[in-house]
Amino acid sequence: MRAIQGALIASSSLQIILGYSQLWGIVSRFFSPLGMTPVITLVGLGLFERGFPGVGKCVEIGLPMLLIFVGFAQYLKHIQARDLPVFERFPVLICITLVWAYAHLLTASGAYKHVPERTKINCRTDRAHLISSAPWIKFPYPLQWGAPTFDAGHTFGMMSAVLVSLIEVTHSCHIFTFSCA
Repeated sequence: MRAIQGALIASSSLQIILGYSQLWGIVSRFFSPLGMTPVITLVGLGLFERGFPGVGKCVEIGLPMLLIFVGFAQYLKHIQARDLPVFERFPVLICITLVWAYAHLLTASGAYKHVPERTKINCRTDRAHLISSAPWIKFPYPLQWGAPTFDAGHTFGMMSAVLVSLIEVTHSCHIFTFSCA
């Protein structure tokens, strides 16, 4: 944790320098959608191996979550409530609420009585221990793990993450600008 703190401090310094010197604005003029799209795709594919096995642990809950999220975010995004595009802004929160209620309904109705123990652990709402294991109130404070250590390997790794996130945010801003115009 101390190495991560040091890497975050050093890489955020790079982001501050690029932002305040307006060097990023000069560099981002040369970005095209053809150049930024592979970066966004690689970031998404990197997250694929983290998220999709979670869907496979409990298909009864993971697959409806995936389908409802895509439906809300892509097809129902134009539905508004009091001039607020609810499904465009809050699809994840709505999906989590609906799927948690669905999972609780499956648990309460006894749908998992005759399934293996591993499925029960991943699918049932009463055996996940999410509520009891969640730290409810935790106030982070600076340097809570001690003085940060600065290692070149960690710092360059975090700087690459900073550059990827800068490209991703710049690409998103370009997309929003073109879609709103």
